[in-house]
Amino acid sequence: MEISTQDVRVDCGITGTNQKGITVVLLMDEQCVGVFTTPSPNVTTAQPNTTTVSVNVTSSPLNTTVQALNATTTATNTTVSVESQANALLELTRNVSKLNSSQVNQLVSQLEKLLSGPTVSLALGNTSVTIVSNLLGASPEVLSDSSNRIIGIVDTVGLKLVLNGQTNTLLSSDVALSVKPVDGSNFKETIFSILNPNDVQVSGGPKSRRSVRTGPSIPQGSITLPSSLTQSLTTEQQRLASRVQFTFYQESTVFQDRSLGKRKLNSGILGASVANLSITKLQDNVLVNLRNTEPIPANFVATCVFWDFILNDGSGGWNPTGCFVKNSTDHQTICGCNHLTSFAILLDISKEPLTSRLQNNILTFITFIGCGLSAIFLSITLLTYLAFEKLQKDIPSKILIQLCLAMLLLNLVFLLDAWLALYPDAVGLCISTAWFLHYFLLVTFTWMGLEAVHMYLAIVKVFNRYISHYMLKFSLVGWGVPMIVVIIVIAINKNNYGLVSYGRFSDGSSDEFCWLKNDIAFYVAVVAYFCIIFLFNLVMFVVVLVQLCRIKRQNPQHLQHRTTMQDLRSVGGITVLLGLTWGFAFFAWGPVNLPFMYLFTIFNSLQGFFIFVFYCAVKENVRKQWRTYLCCGKMRLAENSEWSRTATQKTMKKSSVTRLRSHHSSSNPFEDRSITADENPGIDVVHNEVNRQHRSQQAP
Repeated sequence: MEISTQDVRVDCGITGTNQKGITVVLLMDEQCVGVFTTPSPNVTTAQPNTTTVSVNVTSSPLNTTVQALNATTTATNTTVSVESQANALLELTRNVSKLNSSQVNQLVSQLEKLLSGPTVSLALGNTSVTIVSNLLGASPEVLSDSSNRIIGIVDTVGLKLVLNGQTNTLLSSDVALSVKPVDGSNFKETIFSILNPNDVQVSGGPKSRRSVRTGPSIPQGSITLPSSLTQSLTTEQQRLASRVQFTFYQESTVFQDRSLGKRKLNSGILGASVANLSITKLQDNVLVNLRNTEPIPANFVATCVFWDFILNDGSGGWNPTGCFVKNSTDHQTICGCNHLTSFAILLDISKEPLTSRLQNNILTFITFIGCGLSAIFLSITLLTYLAFEKLQKDIPSKILIQLCLAMLLLNLVFLLDAWLALYPDAVGLCISTAWFLHYFLLVTFTWMGLEAVHMYLAIVKVFNRYISHYMLKFSLVGWGVPMIVVIIVIAINKNNYGLVSYGRFSDGSSDEFCWLKNDIAFYVAVVAYFCIIFLFNLVMFVVVLVQLCRIKRQNPQHLQHRTTMQDLRSVGGITVLLGLTWGFAFFAWGPVNLPFMYLFTIFNSLQGFFIFVFYCAVKENVRKQWRTYLCCGKMRLAENSEWSRTATQKTMKKSSVTRLRSHHSSSNPFEDRSITADENPGIDVVHNEVNRQHRSQQAP
């Protein structure tokens, strides 16, 4: 399970309170219908605040015995040692069934005072953990008002425990706490495993081979912290990262969810944290294994959940959002994190992670819907232009076909990437996906640039200038240059690609995505590449607009045939074709980061759909082809219709150069043509204006 923690407290079955970490447990949800039960990936976020682990919810009748706890705790005054006061509190918890909620609150307050010093001795730590273990035997109602503070006691002991350079483990019947000294500047892989309440192991070293165990040999819980855990910290933060603490709860008494219904916990609750630091941008996985309390029945489905303190009006509850089951057997379940990804990650120049899970989810849904729609309508656009030969006769249409193909592949790989990121152990697959995503992104940028190059040749240069193998040269540039770039990137270091964290949420979780891991490679091979193309496209956009205005002034007789809507449609079509909406990435900084991320995601994930609208749905010649060959009844347009005859007559009036070229042309997409090859009356209005100007210049 890949985890990014807000204070790197990683809790499996993991929860968080005032400390920072993650909490994940296994939940069984009864299914009403179905012979087959397939664990579906449920996205979860991990709360960076406390660690709680528990699966078996035991509720015993509340026996309220009114005893003078105040008098007992007062007797343990400051003249007695801290350990003696803690022992007195321990005696009060020998029979927790006699304590009521108010008495538990007072007892917890006394224990918090005893732990308020700068350090906690081993004896005091042992006593405190035992007190918490005893309290877990009380009824949930008695502990409800102080549950978060009880969890915080265990975390405080872990943060302040005197270690003397060695690993210390504090064991009790229901709570286990292990604290290990580490070197934050040279962090070694650390593994925590608990076989039973009396058998806990904390070790460092190479990862052990994952094996499938059965029966009692399976640990109740285990968690592996990768050696890259502290790489993203500053030098000062690495100095402070001097210890790692792990907690495991046998009972879930302090984690009661009144909305649980027929669902029930089926594992222990395991947590981990590194000092009290916020750690982001984890590159490697934090793997969490949990032993099933009981085999999962056929009518139940396994779900990984975390403790969310916001649910149920602040009383807390188990939340499946952000976690999923990677693998589950009768004896063991492996939990992992889902990877919701916004389209904005492809050109996230600011590298400012989102901190709101809600905003990230909204952007993710927009991305998936937009990319899905774009893939569908790009396919329709491609089929339309490839099926009707009349639509392929001019150079802009051929460039459009190449751009649509590049964008279709980009959208498909992007959607595939979000799914493949769920399997972080498949490193090679992730690297390959990131490589192809990078390649098709650059190909898309390049064909947008070639659109602008063609406009430059058509507007600034002399018209009807013959260029040998025009489309072949464009294709070599459009598909070849990006290939050279991505080959160089992966040749320098294949680890430039891989799984990267995206988003850093207030609950301590993050999302992952297969993409460029190296910032230098990202800024050089993506941002700089895009900037060059974007600036050229922006200049050409301005030139086209100026040319249109000039044409309208020089040919006022055409104004009566043009409407404001037609002009806006022309501007919108050119904007989409040149990819100017990708420029929103330049403004996604600081306080306006989120609004521009929304604009970037909406317009660019839907770019393929917009291309369909501007270059298929509203183009007259495309609609004529649809009506001629695809429609029936009254919608069908005969091939010898008035429109067809008019188009034929206009085609016969082409220049002699064009007729000569057309005589020996073929259907080959790379055939040689003049820049302004055959055009249909319904071609984009910008090209029509350009061609009308050209014809007027050629007139004697």
